[in-house]
Amino acid sequence: MRVPLSRQGASQRESSGGLLSQKSDRIPLGAPFSFIMEKIVRTVCLFSTQAGQKEMDRLGRLETTLIGAGYSVQTKRICLNHPDAPYDETELSRQSILLGLGSLRSDEFQRVRGRFLSSDNAAINLDLTRGIIGSKQVEILFQIIAARPAKTFEFAYTFHGPASTPYFPSARYQKEGFSLGLQPTNLAAGCDSLDEWLDRLKSVWNEIATLFHPEPDFLGIDSSVAPLFEGDSSLVHFTRRLKGSFSASVTTDFYTRLTRFIKEENPYPVGLCGLMLPCLEDFELAEEYENGNLTLERNLFLSLHSGLGIDTYPIGIDERKERVLEILRLTQALSNKYQKPLAIRFVSDGKARIGQKTDFQNPYLKDVTVRPL
Repeated sequence: MRVPLSRQGASQRESSGGLLSQKSDRIPLGAPFSFIMEKIVRTVCLFSTQAGQKEMDRLGRLETTLIGAGYSVQTKRICLNHPDAPYDETELSRQSILLGLGSLRSDEFQRVRGRFLSSDNAAINLDLTRGIIGSKQVEILFQIIAARPAKTFEFAYTFHGPASTPYFPSARYQKEGFSLGLQPTNLAAGCDSLDEWLDRLKSVWNEIATLFHPEPDFLGIDSSVAPLFEGDSSLVHFTRRLKGSFSASVTTDFYTRLTRFIKEENPYPVGLCGLMLPCLEDFELAEEYENGNLTLERNLFLSLHSGLGIDTYPIGIDERKERVLEILRLTQALSNKYQKPLAIRFVSDGKARIGQKTDFQNPYLKDVTVRPL
């Protein structure tokens, strides 16, 4: 879910004025309406059997179309059907295109481990939907922490991961085409109610659907709520404003209403279509973690009825491996029981122990004091 600094910086600078949008569900496309809002595409992702110049050019044309319609595009991505598929990492990096190596089984990961760890922009996920989870799966995480801890940001365990989500590292190829994911939290700027924000979401989804309906390889919109940083782009910022505090919001119907809407009203649903709770990417959620308000139990409670799992959750280098195993097994059991997509992405700076402050040196992760899992 990485955002180029130049793009994100521009996005933050524009937040006070935003971009003029159009409402397509109530008035004709192109007609202005009374509020100003930022229309941000977090990711436009092409699913392909290779990552060559043809695919890069295709992403460029899609970006041009979106910019022409008044959107800012944070990232362009390609998700491959297989980690051994051909790609030119130097050219991908030059064009600021992120790469997804897809979804693998545990035995497959060891074969591509070196390629993944040496890459500067490749993400991957380990599918644990089925089978017995044991020490082998846990060791993969700790191998990454030991070899190149920054790559924990681009690695996740997944359970019932749907195809064609444009969000990394959970992306999984199923067929050729492209999908989009927004940064919809910015659309809540100035909203005084959840319903007002949901109206804005629907208008933007319909606008995108109109924009790409003629494209035969358009797979759809992943309507997941993907927060980032603080202020208008933070989901916690909005919930605090409406509910008084994050803790107060947890036992209301706020999140169930939100996720029901994004599943039922999206005109072209694809991928995850759920609520992301990225502990350290949403900087105001990171404050809640530091204050003890985002325990794993609360995170899983929210994920079970509305969310998508444990995301960018800090782990100390001295955390017990047995504890990680327990969490993986529990998440698998919950995902299978409710047939619900869930994921786990633990992140480490490779240095911080439990009780110590992290030093990620990653602008997309807020440094915190690590708590035990």
